[in-house]
Amino acid sequence: DQDGPLPASVARALADGARAIVVTCRAQNPTGAALGAGRAAELREVLARHPGTLVVEDDHGHAIVDQPLHPLAGVTPHWAFVRSCAKAYGPDLRLAVLTGDPVTLDRVRGRQRLGPGWVSRLLQYAVADLWSSAAVDPAAVARSYRERREALLGALARRGVTAYGRSGMNVWVPVADETSAVTRLVQAGWAVAPGVRFRVETGPAVRITVSPLTAADVEPLAEAVAAAARPGAGVRYD
Repeated sequence: DQDGPLPASVARALADGARAIVVTCRAQNPTGAALGAGRAAELREVLARHPGTLVVEDDHGHAIVDQPLHPLAGVTPHWAFVRSCAKAYGPDLRLAVLTGDPVTLDRVRGRQRLGPGWVSRLLQYAVADLWSSAAVDPAAVARSYRERREALLGALARRGVTAYGRSGMNVWVPVADETSAVTRLVQAGWAVAPGVRFRVETGPAVRITVSPLTAADVEPLAEAVAAAARPGAGVRYD
């Protein structure tokens, strides 16, 4: 849900034999979920009962969100915490920083030696300079995404459409039929991602990325989504 992994679901998966859990702390793709303090405490209690679990945390939204970080790292002996640069600074910066327990880090280094583990030194210097020179204002970036998300969520709510997006750049909208909704939105001039590529147990939905939206886009987009999301909305072929 909007607070991250459900403790009961995690406990059930671990009891069934899962050996690792991967958690996106903030700006989860596609739902925009962000791990809250209460949920993090509950998950730490669950994980503490399964000390053999590897906990991997992906904080790719570290410079584009204004929700505080509530990490799970260290609750089990084996863990890794990753921050990539692609979302905050550009997809061409194929670089991430990683920390974790000594055994997990050693295994990662071993894997890197077996494949293309080399990262351009120029890119490393570029990222180090971006971080040290404050070239990006994280507060301003987070505010921009929040304003666009909240504007779209509000416009959808006024039309009776339930949608989700606590953090990051995406809004998740449950729909009656994904294929129909995506097609109708394309016909109306809007491109969204079908939810089927992201979901396992969740019902049909579409993902809307808010990063390119302007203030003038919000109301027309919300109107198009409302028309496409309702039950019985068929595909129009003009």
